[in-house]
Amino acid sequence: MDRRTMLKGAGLAAAAGVASPAIAQTQPEIRWRMASSYPKSLDTLYGAGAQIAKRVAEATDNRFQIQVFAAGELVSGLQVLDSVQNGTVECGYTLSSFYIGKDPTFQFETSMPWGMNVRHHNAWMMYGGGLQLVREFMKDYNVMPFPAGQTGAQMGGWFRSEIKSVQDLSGLKMRIAGMGGQIMSRLGVVPQVLAAGDIYPALERGTLDAVEFSGPYDDEKLGFVKVAKYYYYPGFWEGSAQPSLYVNLDKWNGLPAAYKAILEAACAEANAQCVMKYDAENAEAVRRLVAQGAQLRAFPKDILDASFREAYKFYNEIAASNPKFKKIYDSWNAFREKEYTWFRIAELPFDYFVYTQQGQPR
Repeated sequence: MDRRTMLKGAGLAAAAGVASPAIAQTQPEIRWRMASSYPKSLDTLYGAGAQIAKRVAEATDNRFQIQVFAAGELVSGLQVLDSVQNGTVECGYTLSSFYIGKDPTFQFETSMPWGMNVRHHNAWMMYGGGLQLVREFMKDYNVMPFPAGQTGAQMGGWFRSEIKSVQDLSGLKMRIAGMGGQIMSRLGVVPQVLAAGDIYPALERGTLDAVEFSGPYDDEKLGFVKVAKYYYYPGFWEGSAQPSLYVNLDKWNGLPAAYKAILEAACAEANAQCVMKYDAENAEAVRRLVAQGAQLRAFPKDILDASFREAYKFYNEIAASNPKFKKIYDSWNAFREKEYTWFRIAELPFDYFVYTQQGQPR
């Protein structure tokens, strides 16, 4: 290598080493608080918010720090939106479907029952106009949302008694959040909305007959197998589920451009890593749960058929009276149809074949 080139490269490296702290020193010191909707025991969901805070601190030489509070430490898990909106905290890690009581349009950012899987949803959010539509909607709540996690397809939940038909759902008291609860109510279920830490005691006391939360890894931590043995699939109300970082819009607008870029990158990393962890951990956790007595059951076909019909009937009813919902629904539904066509060509035949080969001689 030419000596002058070597010296030039060394000079650039040295300059970079000096410049980075110098640049950091030009940025303000900022301290934020993040309210999470999840307890610390749910290390993937609570941990995704904590990872965002860690990355932001590392990338800013600790000049931008975010202190994370578990559900109940500052506000309850279901009050994160309100606390971010009114500025009680600067940001929150939460699930939009918790807030459909304010407007059913919130459901789109999480996922729609009988809607899209993780890859469909991410594609719609990032390249199909979904994120722009969601952000436009949430401006009315003084919130800037960032996709910041994914669970993948979830389980259908824990039931004290076996479910053999739609008739068995009549009067059944079930903890189920979001629009899935509204659809299940059309099949006879009495839905209950409880934060994570309140679910097990209600199931143990018999206040609940069934509960859905997430997938095997989280459900194992919450101990449901101890009091309900029948573990159903699929969780058709959440073929994917995207938690988000909500940032108070005024606080977001006041951030330096460099801090905005760092926070957005940290959320994108959490969005990818969260589902990777679930994909790895759920495969092991479901085996442990079966060893502890969980009895895996597929939902009967009449429940799947009825819930699918009711879901899209419900969406059309809401769209007829809610212009905000309809605007996003039209985009979401059109994108969904295109994605289904493509995945039927390539992804589904591949998946179906390799799964049917499981256990075959190699």
